[in-house]
Amino acid sequence: MSRQMCGECKRNTELVHDHAAGDLICAECGLVVEAHSVDETSEWRTFSNEAANTDPVRVGGPTNQLLTDGGLTTMISAGKNGQGGGELPGRRGWASQGSNPDRDLINAFQAIGDMADRLGLVATIRDRANEIFKKVHDLKSIRGRSNDATYAACLYIACRQEDKPRTFKEIGAAGNNISKKEIGRATKFIVKQLEADMGAVDMGAVNAGDFMRRFCSHLGMEAAAVRAAMEVVRNTEQIDIRTSRAPISKAAAAIYMVTQLCSKPVPTKGRVSVLLVW
Repeated sequence: MSRQMCGECKRNTELVHDHAAGDLICAECGLVVEAHSVDETSEWRTFSNEAANTDPVRVGGPTNQLLTDGGLTTMISAGKNGQGGGELPGRRGWASQGSNPDRDLINAFQAIGDMADRLGLVATIRDRANEIFKKVHDLKSIRGRSNDATYAACLYIACRQEDKPRTFKEIGAAGNNISKKEIGRATKFIVKQLEADMGAVDMGAVNAGDFMRRFCSHLGMEAAAVRAAMEVVRNTEQIDIRTSRAPISKAAAAIYMVTQLCSKPVPTKGRVSVLLVW
């Protein structure tokens, strides 16, 4: 609601916006102050997955500066022609004959976005991964390589650069069960290509503390045990100058040590050791 002058009440009153009718109505006397106004707000819903393959959305998706023309393209819908009319297979077929220069990018961004959603990553990490893929794609150096491994590697690098590292196993599980070996190989290749084109690539530092909360949650540890394990890791990193040496092993060791001191049932050594292969 907003406050404006009502011609009937002769003073500023609360005005209610009826979005369906496009009317601005005085909340006190009911006078329609403004009729058939145009809603200039952003479209926030899409119905592209509804039955009959129709999408009444007024606008397309958000612009993406990584795509040609910001991703603003015109497509002929597969829906009906007018009210109950037939489809337009001829026009749609003609439109599909042209090659979309951004097809590979669109597919990659969709796959990266899906993995990021499964991992609960923020939009900044997803966008960074998209930028990384765009760079290596423009270098034309990833042709013939596994798409899934490349997408996963871009997301892995983005997580490192945004100081929210994930393990190869976590990234692989969010994709199509991509192996750690594939992701590791793709990561090395992408970093090498970026370094050749841009110089040094900042991968960020990885510490054991970066994994503690997720590992502890995975094992169902209590809050007190989690705090104790994180304190162990912090103290270890303060006295050990080799902080980047096997951070996952350090995290697992701290968790196992703390769980052995807990009075309540704790994960077995076998369960904790599972973390070592993350």
